[in-house]
Amino acid sequence: MIIKNLNAIQNLGSIDILCTDKTGTLTQDKVVLEYHLDIHGNEDDRVLRHAFLNSFYQTGLKNLIDLAIISKNRELENSHLETGYTKVDEIPFDFNRRRMSVVVSDSSGKTQLITKGAVEEMLKCCSYAEYNGNVEPLTEEIREFILSKSNELNADGMRVIAVAHKTNPAPEGQFSVSDETDMVLIGYLAFLDPPKETTAQAIKALYEHGVDVKILTGDNEKVTCCICRQVGLPVNELLLGSEIDDLDDKTLAEKAESITVFAKLSPAQKARVVRVLRENGHMVGYMGDGINDASAMKASDVGISVDTAVDIAKESADVILLDKDLMVLESGIIEGRKTYANMIKYIKMTASSNFGNMFSVLAASAFLPFLPMASIHLILLNLIYDVSCTAIPWDNVDREYLLKPRKWDASSVGRFMVWLGPASSVF
Repeated sequence: MIIKNLNAIQNLGSIDILCTDKTGTLTQDKVVLEYHLDIHGNEDDRVLRHAFLNSFYQTGLKNLIDLAIISKNRELENSHLETGYTKVDEIPFDFNRRRMSVVVSDSSGKTQLITKGAVEEMLKCCSYAEYNGNVEPLTEEIREFILSKSNELNADGMRVIAVAHKTNPAPEGQFSVSDETDMVLIGYLAFLDPPKETTAQAIKALYEHGVDVKILTGDNEKVTCCICRQVGLPVNELLLGSEIDDLDDKTLAEKAESITVFAKLSPAQKARVVRVLRENGHMVGYMGDGINDASAMKASDVGISVDTAVDIAKESADVILLDKDLMVLESGIIEGRKTYANMIKYIKMTASSNFGNMFSVLAASAFLPFLPMASIHLILLNLIYDVSCTAIPWDNVDREYLLKPRKWDASSVGRFMVWLGPASSVF
């Protein structure tokens, strides 16, 4: 664990809530494309080919889903797709649309707009679906059928995205988000990102040390709940990003206390949840590794990332984990509490010794006709105290002291100083 900001050591030990993204922290961060299916749930290579054209020809940051699609296509030896098309344009991904489009043309000059994204958002931009071998208008009945198929896959812990296309869209150079309309939904892709073996153990250890774990994710709520069940994280109630927008800060703060899972969040919504938890008096840590986690890290008391994260996440973080494992984080929290405990010991000793010296001079001056200690004596005493204090950073800390978060509290320093200072004056 690398501490980028020295103040973060004590903050890390004092957190009582850890907010974390799901992908890569609870899960193994190894996304595998399990199925490429048509609308009816039958395996269909055509769906994979369209998804590959979208992932391969886009020029943005290729995420784990894009890499899984490209890897699967290469396994099936469809290498001609990498040279048989020309990219014309693209409409990049954003966290509000939750979809991404690429326009490609083949050797005959035919152009296609291919879009992939979250199922609910894709249904908003599609007017047709390839149903029973025909391109049918997207009726409410077909829409419900598609959602039920998606929910079945989600219930098995799979992340589902839909794929759609549109032939001969707007003229070249004029593509925009407004072109993502009247599309034809052709099928879905189902990805598996299983939980880490150590996640359940790590969550239990964090609970034992007084740290609640909350999941703040942009993923589907059904997939998130499935993963939470597998790692032993209780999900009594969850809140969606669309519901958060309807709540004021006071109501959200009340709900955030008891809710464990927040799903389908935008980056701004993640930061807002972190902010209201802090306003409730909690010390909040946020752990993430994506572009969408940077604002939440900045809003937290201590931002935590990993050395394989995107650059903006690492720049926003106060702490970098060299191993993407919550067990490492538990060790860091314990080390932070040890640091705080020993830091308080040093402050108490230094404050009481200085107070004792001043008290000695003041008390003795009332009875003696000469100065009881010269300046050089005070400086020498301070040096002796500081030399004796050099052992404190390696001092043991009682296990009971490490079991709960400790916020910065100077009240005990005052009491210690008032009692021990005059006692040292006697000597």
